[in-house]
Amino acid sequence: MPEETLDYLVIGAGPAGLQMGHFLHRAGRSYRILEATPAPGAFFRTFPRHRKLISINKKYTGWDDPELNLRMDWNSLLSDDPRLLFTQYSDRYFPDADDMVRYLEDFAATLESHITYDARVAEVARPEPGGPFTVTDERGRTYQARRVIVATGVTLPNVPPIPGVETAEQYGDVSVDPADYTNKRVLIIGKANSAFETADNLIETAAVIHVAGPHSVKLAWRTHFVGHLRAYNNNFLDTYQLKLQNAVLDGDVRRIERRADGSYLVTVAFVRADEVTKDIPYDRVIVCTGFRFDPSIFAPECRPELAINDRFPALTPAFESVNVPDLHFAGTITQSRDFKRGTSGFIHGFRYGVRALHRALEARYHGVEWPGRDLPAEPGALAAAVLERVNRSSALWQQFGVLADVIVPDGRGGARYLEEVPLDLQGPPVGDQGHFAVTLEYGPGHDQVDPFDISVGRITQSDAERAHEGHYLHPVVRRFRNGVVEAVHHVTENLENDWTSEQVHLNPLRDFFQHHSIPVSV
Repeated sequence: MPEETLDYLVIGAGPAGLQMGHFLHRAGRSYRILEATPAPGAFFRTFPRHRKLISINKKYTGWDDPELNLRMDWNSLLSDDPRLLFTQYSDRYFPDADDMVRYLEDFAATLESHITYDARVAEVARPEPGGPFTVTDERGRTYQARRVIVATGVTLPNVPPIPGVETAEQYGDVSVDPADYTNKRVLIIGKANSAFETADNLIETAAVIHVAGPHSVKLAWRTHFVGHLRAYNNNFLDTYQLKLQNAVLDGDVRRIERRADGSYLVTVAFVRADEVTKDIPYDRVIVCTGFRFDPSIFAPECRPELAINDRFPALTPAFESVNVPDLHFAGTITQSRDFKRGTSGFIHGFRYGVRALHRALEARYHGVEWPGRDLPAEPGALAAAVLERVNRSSALWQQFGVLADVIVPDGRGGARYLEEVPLDLQGPPVGDQGHFAVTLEYGPGHDQVDPFDISVGRITQSDAERAHEGHYLHPVVRRFRNGVVEAVHHVTENLENDWTSEQVHLNPLRDFFQHHSIPVSV
């Protein structure tokens, strides 16, 4: 049996686990991080396969404000040490994955005494309902903790249920040497970045490359979801549209047959041709359909419910399992909260989710108030406070529509301004007497508009009355009462995200607070 019961046991020493370790360490909590491999950042030692990250590393911004710089730095974890900024590790806009490995090694070194390596978890159990968790690793060592935070990432391939798919090759272990595909016909299943990254690598050597999937290709510049196809990986589309023997197949792969000579015959049902099917020969078939969370370590009494076709844990707004109290999640496995629309699947998003989780834990278990400041509940003061934050905050910028600053009037002429609260969090610290929530968001239907189409009607940056029609990122303020939105105000979008105009930004927001103030208690 373990000698002590920890406050927290963190499973995984990737970026999310290390980020949580940083906050727990700074708060002085008893914790341990278990890592399955001999070193931190195991995912980035293999992925992406072609070793080029698509997370932005914009080192030169023209700003000297560290908070603003984090808007353009998608790789750094949050810390108080300027030496632990990823921009110190690479000058490249799209850095090499090995730079991330070096960075995580150095970050982990600050927590070294709290990390146990070569400790792959075999079971997470909870012998007594409501009691501490008992975690056992594959070496038979046991650990006991009041709370468990799972930061394992997505470790299993997300394999579609296609007959014969087991005979195909997986993105995680297929050869990345283009010479191995010389003059071959190659089918790549999947339409996201891993698929197109793989296709782009083979353009110079493969005879024919087909990229297949049932849904349309979604471009990140249009949807604003950075997990959709990025410009860096979309060179393949050029080879398709210019008739260079490559193609994007819009349809379902119905069957994969491995023939005696090692080649394949693949049945595809084409969406654009009313499900007309065709058998197409290939030399290689590669499955690039993403990853999923592995729930196999959990004993039956504490197995978390899953969401999104069982790919991710189902979570509360406080990043807690919906069915297992005190079992929390951090990192890319929290993306069930904003799947295919936000940034929780990526470091530049989940670093703030981890901070919000830590603040929720501190408030719930240790009596530490959510960070904030007191303001007079006066319309001008509230409007000024909101604009000050939206002009600088990196958390609201990166976790758009997910994290919110919250203004909670105290009923006595004052208000508490709380930073970076999950938008749909109920109860403390938000309460139920009414509050304002401040987010940064893209406009409704923004992904249906071609951002490069100059014929699309646009509002001018001085047209405050039409601010709600804006497609680009802009501040949104909502008045809530008992979980219901009673009023909404959109702050006019701005090309350089500068919401400082008194006439266009401040005065309309002040008027909104004036008209929708929360009554003062008598």
